[in-house]
Amino acid sequence: MSTPRTLLVTGVSSGFGRALAQEALARGRRVIGTVRSEEALREFEMLAPGAAIGRVLDVTDFDAIDGVVADIENSIGPVDVLVNNAGYGHEGILEESPLAEMQRQFAVNVFGAVAMMKAVLPYMRRRRRGHILNITSMGGYITLPGIAYYCGSKFALEGISETLGKEVAPLGIAVTAVAPGSFRTDWAGRSMARTPRSIPDYDELFNPIRTAREQKSGKQLGDPAKAAQVMLDVIDSPSPPAHLLLGSDALGLVRQKLSDLASEIDQWETISRSTDG
Repeated sequence: MSTPRTLLVTGVSSGFGRALAQEALARGRRVIGTVRSEEALREFEMLAPGAAIGRVLDVTDFDAIDGVVADIENSIGPVDVLVNNAGYGHEGILEESPLAEMQRQFAVNVFGAVAMMKAVLPYMRRRRRGHILNITSMGGYITLPGIAYYCGSKFALEGISETLGKEVAPLGIAVTAVAPGSFRTDWAGRSMARTPRSIPDYDELFNPIRTAREQKSGKQLGDPAKAAQVMLDVIDSPSPPAHLLLGSDALGLVRQKLSDLASEIDQWETISRSTDG
């Protein structure tokens, strides 16, 4: 695959999207970034006039996505890399959290990402090259009480990414699911949607988790700029991974999850085999 020149990154106003855009621009790439307002568009394009190109797009406006991508392909040029970064976290005990909150979480984190992939794939497929990066989370592997909807959305995106990667690999297109641990983004701050607490039975379990998350917000171990550098290196790799964990916390927690899962499978192996005819 030739070195990609143009990246389409959703959600470049803050967090990983902004860090990735800035690093890509510093490396001489052209970045088309989606934002939610005209003001954010102007602010983004000022980062590097001519190389930073904004598009106002809400990834849940599914009817608009194909047209925006077609306009980019026709008026700017081929999209070499799609980075599905737009997303947010929902915090709330499952029993307390309305289904509408889950629908919103999946609309942004899953359906929006899939709609973007479906929009770029016809062009990448015709060119027989391209790379899709989906920003998932260590929450696509491990779980914590109080973020069921978020983990569900990231588990879903991990599975979709892996499946799509198998479908398009013969067509010269790579798909990488990038799962960050805790980074100094605004995920746990302003960007997080929180369902109000209402059932005291969950207080003892959940209150310490919420307090710890609020106290660590902004002080996490992970550096978004370093994550951006790694993601761009992966984009340039001749054989990018299907899955990439970012951060030592993600590495440790996911390894422990896989170890625990292997132990549980072994423990119940006889029962699992007993259902064969």
